[in-house]
Amino acid sequence: MCFLCPDMDEKCDQIALIKMKKCVKLCLYQERMVIALKRNAINDLIKWKRSEERKPMVLRGARQVGKTWLMKEFGATCYDSFVYFNFDEEDELRSVFETNKNPHRIVELLSLIVGEKIVPGKTLIIFDEIQECPEALNSLKYFREKANEYHVIAAGSLLGTLLAKPKSYPVGMVNLLDVKPLTFDEFLEAMDEPLYDYYAGIKKEQMIEEIFHDRMVEALNYYLIIGGMPECVSSWVKYKDPAKVSQIQHELIELYENDFSKHNGRINSGRILMVFRSITSQLAKANEKFMYGAVREGGRARDFEEAIEWLVSAGMLNRVYNVARMEHPLSAFDKLDQFKLFVFDTGLLKHMAGLDNSAILLKNDYQFKGPLTENYVLQQLQGQFEVAPRYYSDQRSEIDFVIQYGTDIIPVEVKGGEDKSAPSFKRYAAENRPKYVVRFSKRGYMKNGLVTNMPLYLARKMRELL
Repeated sequence: MCFLCPDMDEKCDQIALIKMKKCVKLCLYQERMVIALKRNAINDLIKWKRSEERKPMVLRGARQVGKTWLMKEFGATCYDSFVYFNFDEEDELRSVFETNKNPHRIVELLSLIVGEKIVPGKTLIIFDEIQECPEALNSLKYFREKANEYHVIAAGSLLGTLLAKPKSYPVGMVNLLDVKPLTFDEFLEAMDEPLYDYYAGIKKEQMIEEIFHDRMVEALNYYLIIGGMPECVSSWVKYKDPAKVSQIQHELIELYENDFSKHNGRINSGRILMVFRSITSQLAKANEKFMYGAVREGGRARDFEEAIEWLVSAGMLNRVYNVARMEHPLSAFDKLDQFKLFVFDTGLLKHMAGLDNSAILLKNDYQFKGPLTENYVLQQLQGQFEVAPRYYSDQRSEIDFVIQYGTDIIPVEVKGGEDKSAPSFKRYAAENRPKYVVRFSKRGYMKNGLVTNMPLYLARKMRELL
């Protein structure tokens, strides 16, 4: 039952309409709710809540990575209550922000809409699909300046493309948090909690018993197939039906491709689609460096660089630059015209490449194993280090990833099986003798001379184990 505002003037009629819609949507949401998944980002939000320097929080990330669920779960578990507003579903909300710039007045009207008092520090205010109301996005500045006692969190589809343009949002007035698909540790916790407990307890240079190593390699193979999209993981945990997972992946890719034409602004949507669909063939090349001519014959940077920027800003693709020198600081040596593009979720890349599950589960060697494994490792490395991963390539050497850890530079090699290290990787380690040399493969956890071999399933724990 909805408890409506007793003052039935025109404005309150509008508020009543919004409230009735919210009640219906909440019931539908509860009916459709999928299996709850534990997300590491909750810990980042708890730190944000406790911070004395807290600003309104904005979540960035591709569609369907779980931003809405994360905000609601955070509100339900870490606050006395939360109030949720969706600007895509409730057009009437826009008038609240179009006619008011005083955050206290905005909170007063929002309280009327939800029929409950919004208490500073105890009620989490959630703005979803905030990109649909520029005035609401801009209001975060006023919350920071005049009403920072209220805890406000916002998210939106393809919000990263908007935030890439500083004039379109209150620069310096918000905190930003990138939300990604589930990492391997989150996936493992959802799949097999006792095995996750063992995984979480692994320490530096610890011997991993064969029985646990084999089980985690098997879980890794499942992750390569299912990926980290919350709906895919929930479906697998609930039904154990690979056909259902594949159907969800197919629908997600269709959803993203439809978004290209809806939200791209002045950028040619056809070019965005061409770049996105070229990724599997780009990665399948012997040299994975992105080639404009592989998108379209005769293609040049000026034809597709805006499309690439859009896809990276939208969180759909991860870009890794080649560096001229493997020295600190890495970013000073970026070759901005040489980079690789990876898909933000390994399960979606596997589906886009058309890889059969049996290849991953039954074959030691299969086509596209190298690119798929590199995509996986990059997905796990993201966010662990302050500087984003790079790679190194010249006429005589190829290093899969280069990591900056403080002032140390770490060469990283990625092998999809138990293959031996590439000669160029061994040569670099021998000639430069860096403090850390890391090789990811399906071999056990061991140190062999300068090189530490970490099983692929430990990629998410790399920094912890250094």
